[in-house]
Amino acid sequence: MKFCPRCGSGNIGWVLPQDRSKWECKDCGYVGAFIIEDGEIADEIREEYIKNKGKIED
Repeated sequence: MKFCPRCGSGNIGWVLPQDRSKWECKDCGYVGAFIIEDGEIADEIREEYIKNKGKIED
């Protein structure tokens, strides 16, 4: 499974199916080539993202 490197979400897919070098996260809007494939790392990223999300919006 693939995960977003910004928010740890699994709700991620290719920007264009023909261009498999760019990924897009449907939750946070991340677009880029880097992707996480380790679920444990994704869980840590997700926890940190949720914890800091309120601080960023303030």
